Amino acid sequence: MTAPTGGGPLRGVRVVEMAGLAPGPYAAMMLADMGAQVLRIDRPDPAPRAMPQRFYFTDRNRRSIAVDLKSADGVALVRRLLGQADALIEGFRPGVMERLGLGPDACLALNPRLVYGRMTGWGQDGPMAMAPGHDINYIALSGALEAIGEAGRPPVVPLNLVGDFGGGGMFLAFGIACALLEASRSGRGQVVDAAMVDGAASLMTYFFGYRAGGKWPGRGRSVTGGGSPFYAVYETRDGRYVTVGSAEPKFYAELLRQTGLDQADLPDRNDPANWPLIRERLQAVFLTRTRDEWCAQLETSETCFAPVLDMAEAAAHPHNVARGTFIEVDGMVQPAPAPRFSRTPPATPMAGVEPGVDLAAALAGWGLDAAEIEALAAAGVVS
Repeated sequence: MTAPTGGGPLRGVRVVEMAGLAPGPYAAMMLADMGAQVLRIDRPDPAPRAMPQRFYFTDRNRRSIAVDLKSADGVALVRRLLGQADALIEGFRPGVMERLGLGPDACLALNPRLVYGRMTGWGQDGPMAMAPGHDINYIALSGALEAIGEAGRPPVVPLNLVGDFGGGGMFLAFGIACALLEASRSGRGQVVDAAMVDGAASLMTYFFGYRAGGKWPGRGRSVTGGGSPFYAVYETRDGRYVTVGSAEPKFYAELLRQTGLDQADLPDRNDPANWPLIRERLQAVFLTRTRDEWCAQLETSETCFAPVLDMAEAAAHPHNVARGTFIEVDGMVQPAPAPRFSRTPPATPMAGVEPGVDLAAALAGWGLDAAEIEALAAAGVVS
C-alpha cells in the first residue's frame, strides 16, 4: 500500500463560500475537511449568534473575510476570487446572487470551469421556490417526516438532520464533488441545484420502494420504523436506554437466549399482531438491569446491541476512542472528518474563526498583495 501523504483527497481545490446557516456551512465543512481550501465570505455586520464562532463546529477549517457586497468594489473582489476558484457555495434565495451581479451566467463567463453550488430548501424553480421555510417544512413535503415516529401519534421531528444536513449539506457536497470530477474531464463547470426537499426525498428511496410493492405499513409499524420488538429501544432499570437490532432470525434467537426468554413461550414474531406482546416481554426483562449491566453482557454478543449514549458518552466510548471517531480541536470535542482515506487522510481541522478575523492571511492566500489588502480595508470594502 502506498504511504499516506496527508492533506486530504481534495487538496488543491479552491472553494469560495458565501456565509450562511446550517446546510451551506456543513457542505463547506465537508469539503474543507477533505483538504479543500475554502474561503468564507462573511457580511461586515453579521447577525448576532448565540455562541462565539469557535463553537460553530460546522464553520471549522476555513478562513474568513468580511466583504461589503453592497459596494461595486466588494462585488469586484468576489468576482476576482471566483476567477481563481474551482467551486462556489451559496445559500441565498433564488435571484439574490443574480441581483448582486454574481449569478451563474456572470460567474461562468468569468471562469468557465467553475462549479456553482446552490443550496436552497425548495430549489431554484417550482411554485414554492421563493417561499421561506426550514428543515421541518422540507422534510414534510418530501414524505420523510410523515414516516418517522410512533403509530397513532404525531410524526417525530428528527432534529434537523434529514433536511439541513443529510438532504441538504451532504447532497450539496456530493454534487460539487461530482461536478468537479466532470469538470476535470470536460474543462467546463456547471450549476449544482441542491434542494433540501430533493435530498430528503432521495433519502426516502428505499421506503418508496416498499410503498410501491405494497409493503409499507405506515408510521411506526415497519420493522425499522419502531414497530417491531426486535428492532427497538428499551428502557433499563436506571431510566436509561438500550437498542437492539435483532432483525435476522439468528440474531433474534441470540437475543432471546441472552435475555432468558424461550422462543416456545412467545408468539410468532413474523406476525405483526404479536409484536406488542413480544415487546412487553422484552421490556420487562430489560427493566431488571441497568444500562451498563446490559452493556457488559451484550455489547460484544450476536444480538446487534448498543447503548443509547449522550454526546459526552459517545465521545468517550472505547470503540469511538479506538477509531478516533471524535477529536479535540482547541480543546473542544467534536466529530472527526469522515469518511476515511488510506492514502490521502485529511489533516486535523482548525477551529472556526470570527468573521473577517484573518483578513490579511486569507486574501494573501488568494494572491492579493499587502498594498491591495490595505487599500480595500481603508475603503471599507473588507473589514
